[in-house]
Amino acid sequence: MDRRLLLVHAHPDDESIGTGATIARYAAEGAQVTLVTCTRGELGEVIPPELAYLATGGERLAEYRTTELAAACAALGISDQRFLGGPGRWRDSGMMGLPDNDSPDCFWQADVATAAAQLARVILDVRPQVLVTYDENGFYGHPDHIQAHRVAGAAITLAAQQWQVAKFYATAMPRSVAEAEGVAYFVPFVPDEQVTTEIDGTAYLAAKTAAMRAHATQIVVDSSRFALSSGRWQPVLAREFYTLLNGVPHVVHGTREHDLFAGLDGP
Repeated sequence: MDRRLLLVHAHPDDESIGTGATIARYAAEGAQVTLVTCTRGELGEVIPPELAYLATGGERLAEYRTTELAAACAALGISDQRFLGGPGRWRDSGMMGLPDNDSPDCFWQADVATAAAQLARVILDVRPQVLVTYDENGFYGHPDHIQAHRVAGAAITLAAQQWQVAKFYATAMPRSVAEAEGVAYFVPFVPDEQVTTEIDGTAYLAAKTAAMRAHATQIVVDSSRFALSSGRWQPVLAREFYTLLNGVPHVVHGTREHDLFAGLDGP
């Protein structure tokens, strides 16, 4: 089967932190991997002092983060990265509760039908069997992540008459792994039984780490650990987890899938 995977992420760096090992694995295995990024991350907090001049946000930071994203995609083996609706169509909304959430051009304020129509065009162009984004809480409550979930679901429905996405996944972090590994960023955690799929990206951990390092404005990487603007260190994980939102799970051994394409044997 010609495997085609579409990932929908909110900002540059999300693809590397949460799904980097998965992306690198499938790209290396020959799958067609397409990444749709919904904003250019105009409101990201800038960590390195030498890049402090970017901290005012806006166009200058967006352009810089776009170059970081290109470098990360190269590290992960992605050759097809697109901005939803084109670069700058929707802006970063900032964290939940901030005044930026009310900006008419931010992604949180996007008309879901309009944004879904843009994503449906990508679905019909790529024809992925698998689509990955966030759960209804946006993984940790960021408005752009929540909106990405809504838009992805609507786009799948909109495109369904011409192309059926067979499996629709949300990123997840099982509570047992979070507690064992000291994971701080992925909040809230989910009950272990809610996680349907575990991808072992051990062989691609170096690629994930390189991709995260490429996002220097947002992430500090020190060997096998990283920190965001909070300064709290946590591990770079080789295992990545998902919850199947729509589609038929296919478990052969154990209690979880170990392949996003499991059970998809058709053309």
